[in-house]
Amino acid sequence: MEALLLSTILSSTEKKESGVTTFKLQHEIDTGHILLSSKVAIADTDTAGILHDKLMVEGAKLLIRTLEGLKNNSITPTPQDQIDAGALKHAPKIFKEDCLIDWNNSSEKIYNLIRGLSPYPAAFTLMQGKVLKIYEATYELATHNDPIGSFKSDSKTYLKFATADGYLNLLSVQIEGKKRMKVDEFLRGYRFE
Repeated sequence: MEALLLSTILSSTEKKESGVTTFKLQHEIDTGHILLSSKVAIADTDTAGILHDKLMVEGAKLLIRTLEGLKNNSITPTPQDQIDAGALKHAPKIFKEDCLIDWNNSSEKIYNLIRGLSPYPAAFTLMQGKVLKIYEATYELATHNDPIGSFKSDSKTYLKFATADGYLNLLSVQIEGKKRMKVDEFLRGYRFE
């Protein structure tokens, strides 16, 4: 039997879904016949880590269904060249500069960047000269006069950065040299300059 490979389908921004696919391996890359696939919904709060875990569970189920289908001869392989090329997208390589937050973007775009890079490699910004990785956040749309990229905090419970159209409220962060922590825990030990 030819080797099987389990692969993820990249998410579509319109459909907010991802998925897994099993296919037979061939010598050339991305040419093996597709056996089965299964979709997973992406929630508005899912991070890349949460989606990974959803796909891992769905992938295990799909692998069992694929093996049973191959054993029973109930799967008809589909050549990849019969799949709509517009539906397939290659994942871009992520560089460090791609992880740096541009506060001039919309709150939603920054929020989605954080979700897409959490937990690894993690979106980051500079705060008082130190790298601050952001793992979880929420956003609020608001009109304000704060300089874009500036931050506000009560030094106890909240830390938020001004964006082009509101604020990004940080929930889970890691300042360079420290461990990842919830923002209230971070604020208890951080001294603002």
